Amino acid sequence: MSEVTFATTDLLDAHEPDIETGRVRVLQPAFIALGRRQAFAGEVVTLKLFEDNSLLAELVKTPGAGRVVVVDAGGSLRCGVFGGNLAAAAARNGWAGLVIHGCARDANEIDACDIGLRALALNPRRSAKRGEGQRDIAVAFLGVTIRPGDWLYADRDGVIVSDGPLH
Repeated sequence: MSEVTFATTDLLDAHEPDIETGRVRVLQPAFIALGRRQAFAGEVVTLKLFEDNSLLAELVKTPGAGRVVVVDAGGSLRCGVFGGNLAAAAARNGWAGLVIHGCARDANEIDACDIGLRALALNPRRSAKRGEGQRDIAVAFLGVTIRPGDWLYADRDGVIVSDGPLH
């Protein structure tokens, strides 16, 4: 889904009963927006890591096919786990965007890439590279559990997750 024409507000209005059942979930507001894509959506791939971006670097160098990477970085504000080089790789490989419960770095470089990014903050310090972390597991942050295969929609109004596509 490269050209996105949705509004999270409209999707939520149209699927209001699904909010009550938990099929559609709204992340609590906490993110800054980076990258050229102000809105992005796609099927979710999950990562769980802490101050180590090795798995994230590997993942964005593989074909994204319009999917979205959701990274539970433990909410750490001590280093950036995603930067300009990884943003360029993600854009080149067809990832729609990323949501990171942690920090990014290289804001100007990320903003130059055709990618959408939501992160908690910016921190110029780089992460470690120990090869630690997990992929394709349920992650939970900002009041929402996100599973591999869920769909994520992000725009200037916020981030929502659903059990399947809403568009």
